[in-house]
Amino acid sequence: MAFDVIVVGIGGMGSAAAWQLARRGQRVLGLERFDIPHVMGSSHGVTRIIRLPYYEDPAYVPLLHRAYALWRELEAATGERVLHTHGSLDGGLADGEVFEGALTSARLHALEHEVLTGAEVNERFPGYRLPSGYRAIFQPQGGYVMSERAIVAHVRAAQAAGAEIHAREQVLGWEARPGGEGVTVTTDRGRYEAGRLVLTAGAWMADLAPLLQGVAVPERQVLAWLQPQAPALFTPERFPVFNLEVAEGRYYGFPVVEVPGFKFGRYHHREEHMPAEAMRREVDAADEALLREFAGRYFPQGTGPTMALRACIFTNTPDEHFILDHHPAHPQVVLASPCSGHGYKFCSVVGEVLADLATGDGSTRHGIGFLRLGRLRT
Repeated sequence: MAFDVIVVGIGGMGSAAAWQLARRGQRVLGLERFDIPHVMGSSHGVTRIIRLPYYEDPAYVPLLHRAYALWRELEAATGERVLHTHGSLDGGLADGEVFEGALTSARLHALEHEVLTGAEVNERFPGYRLPSGYRAIFQPQGGYVMSERAIVAHVRAAQAAGAEIHAREQVLGWEARPGGEGVTVTTDRGRYEAGRLVLTAGAWMADLAPLLQGVAVPERQVLAWLQPQAPALFTPERFPVFNLEVAEGRYYGFPVVEVPGFKFGRYHHREEHMPAEAMRREVDAADEALLREFAGRYFPQGTGPTMALRACIFTNTPDEHFILDHHPAHPQVVLASPCSGHGYKFCSVVGEVLADLATGDGSTRHGIGFLRLGRLRT
């Protein structure tokens, strides 16, 4: 059987793309090397932050508005609650990139928000202990997406719409036929034909699309869950998710959800870059010490016994923005990711963008010009 579209990598982005394509009537094959969901990539660990006043670039905000709407559509389609909104805090250093960028985005897009001092944050959310001179943007629509549940929900919705999804099937290579139509994908179980191909393979993107060598760079990341000494201060209702730039670096964190601990991590943890196949997945004492030092300084009521430590993979571009584009040599092939450690919240809308790029004339109404591959190849 020939397919209209093959999607390689059924994680956050690929599962969403499979659903969006299948609901448009496309004959979809999804291929995943590992389990669905799995712990080998970037989407495990229970939760992922979603936040609106995007300091990275205000151009992300329209995509975020659509992402929220599509997360709710997924919930309605599957009956699975995946999006939880209890508020977000973006800030830290008063003159820092995170605070100033979040404030710019909030004002530019007229987002509901409050500007708080560190002391005001601590008074309103006593699990925090920020220096009084710090500044933060509180935005009530922030929160978290249940990342693994959302992947399962997207796959279920895709299957219900007619998609064929294979797990534990590794893609060995692909060939694009001349003329911009048609691909052949070879796996360790067979060969498949399709009109279009979508690559959403995360840390394995450069293996499948060699033009991304040096552009899609995997990086080891570690998350910690610590039992709070004052659990009531770390519930979703009393502890907004955070994206904080402090003297020690940029950190992000969550209330207690499922795992009995307050979850947090440091962006670019120990700056360990290595191929996905060689990624060091064990967690050591140095990883834990780095994270505990941060918690002890800014969240002293959240430093009880360690509940979990888990490694995952960031895949970074040089400018830390996404790649969403057609392959420059093969217009029937769509490239998606890397997302540089901040992409999961966008999965729902990226799925829609990829469905646009992989069907019809390949255009999309979404503003993704700043995410095109050409910016990194000039």
